[in-house]
Amino acid sequence: MSSSKKSPGSELNPRTTSYEFLGPPGALFVTLTVPIVIYALYFGCSEANGCRPDLSTIPDQVVASVTNPNWWKSLWDTEAFLMYLAWYAFCVVAWAVLPGDRVEGTTLRTGEKKTYKINGFATLLLALGLACGTIYRYGPQSFTFFYENWVGFVTASIVMSVAQALFCYAMSFQEGKLLALGGNSGNFIYDFFIGRELNPSIGSLDLKSFNELRPGLILWALIDISMMCEQATRRGGVDKVTDSMWLVLAFQLWYIADALFNETAIFTTMDITTDGFGFMLAVGDLAWVPFTYSLQARYLAFKHVELGPVWTATIVIVNLTGYWIFRAANGEKNDFRNGKNPKNLKFFTTASGSKLLTSGWWGLSRHPNYLGDLIMAVAWSLPTGFDTPITYFYVTYFAVLLIHRQLRDDEKCHKKYGKDWETYQKLVPFRIIPYVY
Repeated sequence: MSSSKKSPGSELNPRTTSYEFLGPPGALFVTLTVPIVIYALYFGCSEANGCRPDLSTIPDQVVASVTNPNWWKSLWDTEAFLMYLAWYAFCVVAWAVLPGDRVEGTTLRTGEKKTYKINGFATLLLALGLACGTIYRYGPQSFTFFYENWVGFVTASIVMSVAQALFCYAMSFQEGKLLALGGNSGNFIYDFFIGRELNPSIGSLDLKSFNELRPGLILWALIDISMMCEQATRRGGVDKVTDSMWLVLAFQLWYIADALFNETAIFTTMDITTDGFGFMLAVGDLAWVPFTYSLQARYLAFKHVELGPVWTATIVIVNLTGYWIFRAANGEKNDFRNGKNPKNLKFFTTASGSKLLTSGWWGLSRHPNYLGDLIMAVAWSLPTGFDTPITYFYVTYFAVLLIHRQLRDDEKCHKKYGKDWETYQKLVPFRIIPYVY
């Protein structure tokens, strides 16, 4: 952090007076249901039931499982837990050892700017290189352990999420900490969930940005590769892998690589600038992303869908359209926030001096990047076919997530800009989808 004589005090850390997620009851509900949903997606979409569970038997199956001590024991896998810890340690060591630029984030309420080390893309390349080297040397059967030990890895990631959230909550009470404006309510359940400290760190390692882009995101890529290896092992070689699996692998690996290559873009997002780091972000980064976003690849590991050239080309076009919108919109935003405007886009200046884009992609809707994300989400699910709606869970969830984020952002901007935000909303009336929503 840059030097400053200011230190966080009560005037910089006011008590949170309004709740999100319906307050503590809502926070508790999400805290409990997120792990349940991750497990449910595995048990509900498994090879045993073909990802088409009999809904009439689910209540009896749930009761029989949760009342059986052996079922609870089956959620724990010591080998998977140790492998997960080793993976997390690898990410930390890679962050520390691999070269990378250091960039400053946005200005904090203290007047300071936090410095971040940028080498996430290099970490991804190293991890992919090691994985591909292992597969080349020992065959695809050597990299199927994620499929075979799925539940154990899920449990390990949830344990890590809880541990980090508790650690960050406890450390937030140290003197001099800068708290998130929305996470200082005084209620343990709510603050633990939403995140009390804005930027918890261990030395120069910023936990929030580190978890956002490294352990979970890169693990998602490795899980996808592991699912491809599972399918290759069953079908007799990598050359026998289906076109549907290659599509999912290509789309998601490209998305992950793009996010890490453009690592600096994250430092202007709500997660980094506004939200604290609590269980919400921890479980989202470490458990939800790698183990729910890879659902399509896991399904295709046991359900070998053949698409053919026409359907494959159609899905590729859908994905490229979404990516084009996503990247072009984010490019305009990042250029503008960094003092550049190569397209001479129009903007609206608020009374506080802030400038809001009103042309280009950002003139079509207030969140055009979300539109690109949603189109890509559809493209990622289409390769699974239409035998089950469960593989489209990601599309439904992502739509709800992005609409919720848009509503949160609108509320924060309305508080920040007042009537100027109402004027801006008239200039850019559509929220995500132009002429629709």
